[in-house]
Amino acid sequence: MKFNKLKVSSNNNVFLISSIPFHLDLEKTAEKFRISPESKEFHTLEDMLEKAQEVGIPKALYRVGYIDKRIEESIFINGTEFKSRVLRVNLEDADRVFLYVITCGMEIEEWSKSYNDPFFAYIVDYIKESVLGCAVSFFFNYIRKTYKLSKFSKMAPGSLKDWPIEQQRQLFDTIGDVEKAAGVILKESFLMVPSKSVSGIIFPTEVSFESCILCPREKCPSRRASYNSTLYNERYSISHS
Repeated sequence: MKFNKLKVSSNNNVFLISSIPFHLDLEKTAEKFRISPESKEFHTLEDMLEKAQEVGIPKALYRVGYIDKRIEESIFINGTEFKSRVLRVNLEDADRVFLYVITCGMEIEEWSKSYNDPFFAYIVDYIKESVLGCAVSFFFNYIRKTYKLSKFSKMAPGSLKDWPIEQQRQLFDTIGDVEKAAGVILKESFLMVPSKSVSGIIFPTEVSFESCILCPREKCPSRRASYNSTLYNERYSISHS
């Protein structure tokens, strides 16, 4: 990936990447939704992808953060307390972290509202998810190369009972005015608008970590690692320390 043409603005250690490239594959999307190239729906789909490619402006907003203090079940980053035993242990050897919000963008979110037909509304949702996926992959690679991280892992508020979604507020407040900078709104439920947005903290590590490994939820479509029923007691319990 080339980063030399990126639009990156910065203010007080907060950085906005607003020109993240993405590509929507017509054939792959048509195959996923079983749309024949000879059908009328195929031409509609083609128009949809072209328009999405035109209006979409996915963004990544991040702040470089520094560890101030550690206590048993919390860690302080830039003066803000994040209450999570797992996060605290994972950041044991970290001094610098990256707090982020990545979004498909309000531009494509507004465009998506013009599709009321259930079938095409479902496709639009997939398009926004694809745009977000491209932005996430690009951003993580950008962080790795820009800050010369050999390995890193990430955690997100709400991914584990240990770090509840209510901690989104602390994350947003630490980053800054996320709505003004990236157009992402944090609702009272602590969910984000656009819904195809993700947030979290990136931290350097020698041992890869996925929140899934501590989550017992069965049949999770987003699972990236198998549940380890003994890991919490082995590594994260207070008695272990």
